[in-house]
Amino acid sequence: MTWTVDNRKNLMLFSGRAHPALAEAVANELGVQVTPQTARNFANGEIFVRFEESVRGSDAFVLQSCPAPLNEWVMEALIMIDALKRGSAKRISVILPFYPYARQDKKHRGREPISARLIADLMKTAGADRIITVDLHTDQIQGFFDGPVDHMHAQGQLAEYVREQYGTDNICVVSPDSGRVRVAEKWADALNGAPLAFIHKTRDPLVPNQVKSNRVVGEVDGRTCVLIDDMIDTGGTIAGAVKVLKDAGAGDVIIATTHGVFSDPAAERLANCGAKEVIATDTLPIPPEKQFANLTVLSIAPLLAQTIREVFENGSVTSLFNGSA
Repeated sequence: MTWTVDNRKNLMLFSGRAHPALAEAVANELGVQVTPQTARNFANGEIFVRFEESVRGSDAFVLQSCPAPLNEWVMEALIMIDALKRGSAKRISVILPFYPYARQDKKHRGREPISARLIADLMKTAGADRIITVDLHTDQIQGFFDGPVDHMHAQGQLAEYVREQYGTDNICVVSPDSGRVRVAEKWADALNGAPLAFIHKTRDPLVPNQVKSNRVVGEVDGRTCVLIDDMIDTGGTIAGAVKVLKDAGAGDVIIATTHGVFSDPAAERLANCGAKEVIATDTLPIPPEKQFANLTVLSIAPLLAQTIREVFENGSVTSLFNGSA
């Protein structure tokens, strides 16, 4: 008797319910279908997931974004991973375009959690072999997961858009605080060596989402300022920074961010803060009630699809950033 074994790799893409439009866009880029599944909530809030096709031996990619209610989507992702593990998937890669709890990456005071590490531990325990994410709040989060982490960057897409729309002759890259100056330096390089500035600010650790912006460090007078940040939540920090820049004589202010969390009252603040344009990616869904006239949303799907393709084919993810990631 002769046995013939088909050892060809089988890529399967799975989507949580948090951001199905992004999953469909990624699937279209890859030329695959999102694997059909049944997902529902019981009356008491428990989540049930069942995949409608065999996952045995597959290279499984689970895409789950985490907008509000964030905890529900984290739990759904964990349940999907567990279902894949028990269904004998060969390798499980979890795509978290927006890494949940990323702001809680260290202890500021005693008796506080490091919740970003907890998320990594939960993913690993559930059965994840790899995490793919975009623009972590801090790079150190990569070390929280006991396995490969592909940390992708939306800067290329955002900077290319700025370059096409505004040129680079009179650009100044502005960090909203001193902690993101390193990221601002990469932006400056991408914009033909644009000058840098940052906002000196103070924050009360006892009061979340409230920041007092003080003054600009750097020359912004008459320049088109590109104000960058990894995420915008309620918009208080970034709106305050726009005011400080305007008071310092800046020309147009362009806000560029990867993650548009846009918790209330962010849309109102950003629409009325004086910024010429707010550029974000769709790592998180931005429903109509969170949109405003000067908002531009760029698709992150091509970057995620390229990453999935490189991982699946055992290629180089770093090559997507010219070896500089």
